[in-house]
Amino acid sequence: MKKVALITGSKGGIGSAISSALVADGYRVIATYYTGAYDCALDWFKEKQFTEEQVRLFELDVTNTEECAERLEKLLEEEGTVDVIVNNAGITRDGMFKKMTAAAWKDVIETNLNSVFNVTQPLFAAMCEKGGGRVINISSVNGLKGQLGQTNYSAAKAGMIGFSKALAAEGARSGVTVNVVAPGYTATPMVEQMRAEVLESIVQQVPMQRLAKPEEIAAAVSFLASDAGAYITGETLSVNGGLYMQ
Repeated sequence: MKKVALITGSKGGIGSAISSALVADGYRVIATYYTGAYDCALDWFKEKQFTEEQVRLFELDVTNTEECAERLEKLLEEEGTVDVIVNNAGITRDGMFKKMTAAAWKDVIETNLNSVFNVTQPLFAAMCEKGGGRVINISSVNGLKGQLGQTNYSAAKAGMIGFSKALAAEGARSGVTVNVVAPGYTATPMVEQMRAEVLESIVQQVPMQRLAKPEEIAAAVSFLASDAGAYITGETLSVNGGLYMQ
């Protein structure tokens, strides 16, 4: 029986690479998509040439606590297990704090941080009862070092790290590991659409003088989800080309 991995934000640049990596590792991937976006999710599914056995498209509003509880309980009944959770859903609403609106703050906190509770909480007890599982949260280099114009995003991504350390302590005796992958600037379609001079200025800040490949972020997730990562918990794995060294 295949292990099951639930991935939020599965269609984005990093999420898509994670989905492909875990499919290659033999997982059945539950790929969430936002309410009403089935056509877009299906286009992605077809583009990646996934099969229905490999990937199940799963409608879920990760910002809706009640919906997550109901739909994830049903998912557990249907699939029998969820062995890996990858909390990857995220948005940006950048702006200097003195001009930041309450909506820009709340939108980012809801999608990037509160979603981690909404998705993990309904599944965590079953992982503990089963005696094993992996929770992998995708944070950011800016959750570690902060970033001008991203108080909302940096706060949410830093919050994911604190959440992971605390939950790791709760899950350890039950064989459930909780870890963070903190990517640096990554060559996703969104980033590559930046103006050439802006992109070049970002690359110049990175000691390795290039952006991360989405597949490199996915490889870190694949490792933490594997048997080789079974004794690692409460940790943050930075994949940032030396941009920020703790």
